[in-house]
Amino acid sequence: MKSIIITGSSSGIGKATVIAFSKAGWKVAATMRNPEKETELNTIANVHLYALDVTDSEGVTKTINKIKTDFKIIDAVVNNAGYGVDGIFEAMSDEVIEKQFNTNVFGLMRVTRDAIKIMREQKSGTIIQIASVGGRATFPAFSIYHGTKWAVEGFSESLHYELAPFNIKVKIIEPGAIKTDFYGRSRQFIKPNYTGDYDGFLQKVEKMSTETGAKGASPESVAEVILKAATDGSSRMRYAIAFPANIILPLRRILPERWLFKIVSMIYGL
Repeated sequence: MKSIIITGSSSGIGKATVIAFSKAGWKVAATMRNPEKETELNTIANVHLYALDVTDSEGVTKTINKIKTDFKIIDAVVNNAGYGVDGIFEAMSDEVIEKQFNTNVFGLMRVTRDAIKIMREQKSGTIIQIASVGGRATFPAFSIYHGTKWAVEGFSESLHYELAPFNIKVKIIEPGAIKTDFYGRSRQFIKPNYTGDYDGFLQKVEKMSTETGAKGASPESVAEVILKAATDGSSRMRYAIAFPANIILPLRRILPERWLFKIVSMIYGL
């Protein structure tokens, strides 16, 4: 039985991915900050809950090593833990910026680093990073979030060269709009309270973001792509899923940047 570690498993894509791998016959370490609050995953066969806060470096190492002791072999890791900050950059404090990067980038790196140590000794493994369409294309009012996802893309692409000799694959999942807490509980929206200069801009952006999120694909559809990435045996690195990833990323390859910027501006009414 193959085994996998999935971070950010309490909801959304993470929870759907736990269920998908369990149904596929994998032994799953579902990690989250507060596993004692979980009432669904703890009832599923071959799913084991572990407490993990990716912003706690010592805690990450301790939990990953505990899973290794329990599972013996770690065939794959899915770095899914993360959240989104959007709004006006001018109004974002250092604390907000650092927290966003600490979770989405440094947290992912901490888990990746400890997973590599295990997989290098095994001479096998797959590391699957949950990035975003926002890791290779940008949209208004998501500057900090985009910064984290572009970092994940560059880090992961470079990393695959040094891991290839150990038969460790790096995969990057690039979801578009997905119906998850990204647009709700997990969202952190920043707006300046000292000026109204951005109000018109934010009204247009908020309308488009809300409409796009409401029409988003299901977390289960992303989970199926993650399962494919873990099992297809290919050297393929990137897997785009759902609108607008399935449109904007191909366009980015063929259109001049100024055209792409105009298209995005037109869509948002800017």
